[in-house]
Amino acid sequence: MLRRRFWLFCLTLLVCLSLGVWGLSQRAVAKGVPKHPLDPLTAEEIQTAVRVLKTEKQLGKQVIFIDLALQEPDKQTVLNFQNQQPFPRQAAAILRDLGKHLTYEAVVDLQGQRINTWQTVTQGQPPFADSDYETLTEVVKADPQWQAALQKRGIRDFKPAVIDGWALGLQNEAEANSGKRLIRGITYYPTAGRKNYYGAPIENLMVTVDLERRQLVDIRDYGVVPFSKANFDYDPDSVKPLQPALKPLLWQQPQGASFQRQGNQIQWHNWTFRYLMHPREGLTLYQVSYKDQGQERPVLYRASLSEMVVPYADPTPPWVVRSAFDVGEYRFGWLSTTLVKGKDVPNHALLLDALFTDEQGQPSISKNVLGIYERDGGILWRHYDFNTEDYQGHRARELVLATVSAIGNYDYGINWVFHQDGTLTVEVDLTGIMLAQATAQTQDEGHHSTPFGTLVAPNVVAVNHQHFMNFRLDFDVDGPVNNVAEMNVKALPVSDTNPQGNAFSMQAQPLRRETEAVRDVSLAQSRTWVITSAQHQNSLGAKTGYMLMPGGNAPFYPASTSNVFQRGQFARHHFWATAYHPQERYAGGDYPNQGLPNQGLPQWIADNQSLENQDLVIWYTMGVTHIPRPEEWPIMTVHPVSFKIMPWGFFGQNPVLNVADPLDPPK
Repeated sequence: MLRRRFWLFCLTLLVCLSLGVWGLSQRAVAKGVPKHPLDPLTAEEIQTAVRVLKTEKQLGKQVIFIDLALQEPDKQTVLNFQNQQPFPRQAAAILRDLGKHLTYEAVVDLQGQRINTWQTVTQGQPPFADSDYETLTEVVKADPQWQAALQKRGIRDFKPAVIDGWALGLQNEAEANSGKRLIRGITYYPTAGRKNYYGAPIENLMVTVDLERRQLVDIRDYGVVPFSKANFDYDPDSVKPLQPALKPLLWQQPQGASFQRQGNQIQWHNWTFRYLMHPREGLTLYQVSYKDQGQERPVLYRASLSEMVVPYADPTPPWVVRSAFDVGEYRFGWLSTTLVKGKDVPNHALLLDALFTDEQGQPSISKNVLGIYERDGGILWRHYDFNTEDYQGHRARELVLATVSAIGNYDYGINWVFHQDGTLTVEVDLTGIMLAQATAQTQDEGHHSTPFGTLVAPNVVAVNHQHFMNFRLDFDVDGPVNNVAEMNVKALPVSDTNPQGNAFSMQAQPLRRETEAVRDVSLAQSRTWVITSAQHQNSLGAKTGYMLMPGGNAPFYPASTSNVFQRGQFARHHFWATAYHPQERYAGGDYPNQGLPNQGLPQWIADNQSLENQDLVIWYTMGVTHIPRPEEWPIMTVHPVSFKIMPWGFFGQNPVLNVADPLDPPK
């Protein structure tokens, strides 16, 4: 009996210690009790939401969690929030029942521990989960038809083959009407232990797999094409000898960083904002404001990457189906990657984790996926007066929030850059590996002799493609009641008032309704758009405002009859404006994976709501046309593209006129 009591005591102690360690680890993950309505979900809240869903709906092991994130509170609730006030906490979930082949959306009241809403999704498919790619590989490699296709190409060892998963894109009638959760499979065959398998595609072979029934439902083989056996690895050992290293260039902050972080709120210079890592959108900013003469003045309520579409230009059957919607089909935030100091971000960057939810509903930490750092911004302003030999000038400082997501072969860096003068720049860095096709061609027989791509190595063509990234910008310029106008520059004709023909002027055109506010970039007219307050004026009597200034951009080349055009209509125009609706989050619709055409923005502007004196959301689409170069193979150097959100009469004069130089002695 004593021995039994002793072992019971030991067991109890072990359980208590285990629970204690577990509790400490969970508290470390949770990072405290939420203190603001926009604080991200804690580990405890995730576990509460999952427990409530599993209990109330009696969910079995066949149900997986695609997304589980903060259900953002009503906007007015957030704007009215005062410290120490109680606030609602809810979690929004997307679940997939693999047995019943159904998708559910749910909202869970975390404080009441009950389900507020539960509905079945009837159109489209949720984004892919990690296990979907494992299922794809298992089904394909076990299929005799696929094995026979590889044997036809002289391949007997199937183990090195890599099956890359793609959303369906263009569907045939049988696929569109099947109701099945499908995925395409593209095969690569890296030889001799190569890591970079993208240089060895098995061209003309495409399979389609029913993920939930674990069946290969279609295989298409359009003929054998030679593929490259070369080594396209790009790690240091593979590219020796290395060039001589440059001497170290160090950025030092001996007194520490100039920004302060409290929870998920950042304060730097005159900027204050909150951030959250969303599993679908990635880095999302909230309540962005600028302190002007002691007053916090709102600029943006919410800003994020809404959707991205990447159409490929080759019209042959294995390629015409390829058009990735990287946010809605693959989950941009979930695919955020660990940042490396000294490479992705400077050594002085602060790296932060993100807390997501895995397929089983467990809290999952993504390590070091958000970087925050200050960087040199070049000249802020300067002038040298030859008459007085007087020099005045200041060096600029910038605050950067950086993330990088790897969506298959491509890596996308998203940087939100805050400037001292009230400007916010959105920078996108495109890098990674270009998508290649195999070819019998080994020499470029004429400059760019391949019609839909570029020969970048013997037997390797990188295919022409585009990237279109849509950003959802919920402006609150000096409050949520705003107007929007298009600004065009026009050269004036020669006349009595313009005898030398040198005059040009800027003309403002108000955009009063949603269908009027579907616009495109115009280089000829130096076109910009300005969002102004309906209620506030600057010291000169003009309405306070912020300008959206485009950077590089491109037209959307797919024909209006094409599948990618119809599903990605947000990309056909660069600028859209809508009246605020909290459920309108994704420019390409909620479920672009096997989704219907004309979703998202075309739907939302159909009622042509007024934009006058409204809470406005601006949707800006930034495009890149990528005609590959041999210099971008096997790894492409960064291609940057950006746009700016700049004060336009928001201040009465230059807000950095009186900035202090950190290197000057205090006066």
